[in-house]
Amino acid sequence: MADGLAKRSPTRISRTICLPIGEEEYRSIVATPQSFRSWLWACFERFPELFPEKFAKGFELADRRTAKKLQLPLRRIQLRDGARFTIRPSFVTPYCAARTDEVENPLFLRKFAVPFWALAKVFGRNPMFWFRLECQLGRHSIVGTTVRQAELPEHLLADEHHQTCDGDKVYVATTVGGGCLLGVGVAESAGTEDLLAAYQTFADEARNVNPDYTPKTVNTDGWKSTQAAWLRLFPLIVVLRCFLHAWLKIRDRAKNLKDLFAELSRRVWNAYHAPNKRSFAQRLRHLSKWADQQDLKGVVGEAVKDLCAKKPLWLTAYDHPGGHRTSNMLDRLMRPMHRYFFDGQHLHGKRTTNERHVRGWALLCNFTPWNPATAKANDGWRSPAERLNQHRYHDSWLQNLLTSASLGGYRIRAPQNP
Repeated sequence: MADGLAKRSPTRISRTICLPIGEEEYRSIVATPQSFRSWLWACFERFPELFPEKFAKGFELADRRTAKKLQLPLRRIQLRDGARFTIRPSFVTPYCAARTDEVENPLFLRKFAVPFWALAKVFGRNPMFWFRLECQLGRHSIVGTTVRQAELPEHLLADEHHQTCDGDKVYVATTVGGGCLLGVGVAESAGTEDLLAAYQTFADEARNVNPDYTPKTVNTDGWKSTQAAWLRLFPLIVVLRCFLHAWLKIRDRAKNLKDLFAELSRRVWNAYHAPNKRSFAQRLRHLSKWADQQDLKGVVGEAVKDLCAKKPLWLTAYDHPGGHRTSNMLDRLMRPMHRYFFDGQHLHGKRTTNERHVRGWALLCNFTPWNPATAKANDGWRSPAERLNQHRYHDSWLQNLLTSASLGGYRIRAPQNP
């Protein structure tokens, strides 16, 4: 395990430390070693999570380089163990491909699946430039970039988004926690082994942030392979079944009941909102008895009986008050995911490219700003990542993302002595 990084990661270890600073200030200090060192120590004191662990033991300035496209001087540092890292200011994108103020608005529009050719027509460059820029984001750890100054969520949600790649069906294994997308991986089938591999990246990235991380619960639908994959990743996790999916089976079959449907809906959700196990079980019995009295037969009656028969599954949630009883949080994020890939004509090409594409969109979803009304309702935090961390590194959402992605979003720790 090199430098404390999880063995299985979607990209090589990043040797770039990204720090928030304006261009004018950066150019004024980069040529002066003493000023540059002072700035680095000040950043370390404020944001130690953006640096490798061994930085605290000291460093020395190494060579200088110049990003030719932007004519921007860059400096590298060398730690006492010989490891070298490039210091990149937050106002330029990875590989110094562009300044953030030039690409911030186009990348914001990518959240809504504005085509790459349209971005090229309005903002210049060419479609492949914008495509590569988005895919570059997918090299970063989603968990490590998103969860910078917060604890990893103890209660998760997971499901697979059905998608196609060059006409073949694939599944985007999606993990959500704390209102953010924390994991997306492309699985070629919905079998346990493929889903395990797709969800494995989330587990690896989470354990890179916290080696002892074990979530308490995960909310899933009834797909056995999904549940089996999570139990293999985290043997102590409690799988909670989604109550909403059971209700949707009833709703889709009972809309023709008209007034009776309204009463059925009221009784189902009245049971859901029961304050404790005893009350919930009692309300389910009343629901079952009422359904028999209304002579609900066929698929509607079977769906109601199925919901009532799963009482032990629903009762488990009462033992874990913080767990998610429905998949609402996940559904709110998977709906824009569906629109994004539908409008983009689905996935194409190599699996590695598709993985980075999907991961890049996940980070855009976490960091791009909400509607101002939504931000106001969330105490002024402007994006899911800001709300989760209760912090932002920079007022520019893109510079906040790039700073959060320092070291690729990974925690580089000193190896522990055996």
